[in-house]
Amino acid sequence: MKINRRRRLIRTFNLLDQPIRFNPFVFSRTFFMWAITGLVGGIIAGLYWIVLEHFTEFLHQFQGWMVIPTMAIAGLLAGLVIHFIGDPGEIHLIVNNIRFNKGKLEPKNNPSMILSSLFCVASGGSLGPEAPLVQVTGSTGTYLGKLFRLKGEELRSLSIAGMASGFTALFGAPLGGSLFSLEILHHKHAVEYYKAIIPALVASCFSYLMFALIIHLGIGATWDLKAYHYTGVYDFLYATLFGIVGTLFGWIFIFVVKFFKKAFEYRKFPIYIKTLTGGILLGIIAFYFPLTRYFGHHEVNELINGNYSLYFLIIILIFKILAIAITVTSGWRGGFIIPLFFVGTTLGLIIHHLFPTVDTTLAIVSCMAAINACVTRTPMSTTIILGTLTGFTYFVPIIFASLTGYFLAPKIPFIGSQSEKLAEE
Repeated sequence: MKINRRRRLIRTFNLLDQPIRFNPFVFSRTFFMWAITGLVGGIIAGLYWIVLEHFTEFLHQFQGWMVIPTMAIAGLLAGLVIHFIGDPGEIHLIVNNIRFNKGKLEPKNNPSMILSSLFCVASGGSLGPEAPLVQVTGSTGTYLGKLFRLKGEELRSLSIAGMASGFTALFGAPLGGSLFSLEILHHKHAVEYYKAIIPALVASCFSYLMFALIIHLGIGATWDLKAYHYTGVYDFLYATLFGIVGTLFGWIFIFVVKFFKKAFEYRKFPIYIKTLTGGILLGIIAFYFPLTRYFGHHEVNELINGNYSLYFLIIILIFKILAIAITVTSGWRGGFIIPLFFVGTTLGLIIHHLFPTVDTTLAIVSCMAAINACVTRTPMSTTIILGTLTGFTYFVPIIFASLTGYFLAPKIPFIGSQSEKLAEE
């Protein structure tokens, strides 16, 4: 029975290896590989999101002083998962494997990443689910590539397509997710991976379709920003100036992360001690400033719709940056893109308080774009993703702010594996 099953499987792969006969169109068998990768990525993202929402809802009921032991226990459990099941790594490991390991992302790390990130994100850590999804769907692309007996550039392209499918499912921007999966690899040489843009785009579209079907997602902006009205060419200057402010806080964020990284690495403690310590600190911050809890998906709307004082916004800005830095450096798992958008929103509202005549939406979106482009070196995809999330259809001001953050970013990348020196080695 097993021999017959194996024979059928071999015949199927042999059929996939052959070009589609009598096909007058551009698409070939590779199209179906990209589509399958996207469908599988969308299913994974949809199921992950459903579990995350239910787990978050369960842990959210622990309010007040109970948030401290809740986040401490969640941190301890996440650390124990990493210690006993295996370290899934972080975003720099994904970038490193795509660039220098022939595009191979190991699926063996997925159980650890899924479990640890669920504890970290659902309990209220200041990291989002985008990085876990990118790793899991990217490694799924690698697995499917090996299953289809792909090698070299084709295997790497399918891994990138898997990454794009995970990122797109969360942000709902197929083009932005596709570009992000290329830009995040190397900010100066994204063209090296341009062969993967169509595979990534196809996988992203199918992933978004599947994700939308699973969680009943509609089309439209995620955050409730007021409509932006173009007032003249000076808006581009304003976007650049707001971008400079966003970039400044991008630098501050990077230095704060470096400080906490040195603090957590001062002594070699087991990972679960670090995650426990991080959970206690995050719980204390969340107890005094509940708005800093979670990664910001819903909290951005709370900021926009709330009538908060300037003093309160400044306090939230400071402690949100601290919360993200502690989450990143204490071993908690997740992505920092949406939390940085939260910081950008807070900055935009502070600017509006200081200069009431400023268009709030332009200030918020510009700060969001600049701080993210400064930290991740992804100006193109940031522009498109923000346009989708905010409904800000005037891309040009966002481009000005994104490029400001990109060109004024520190010479040494925040994501170490983006460094050009590694490529030279």
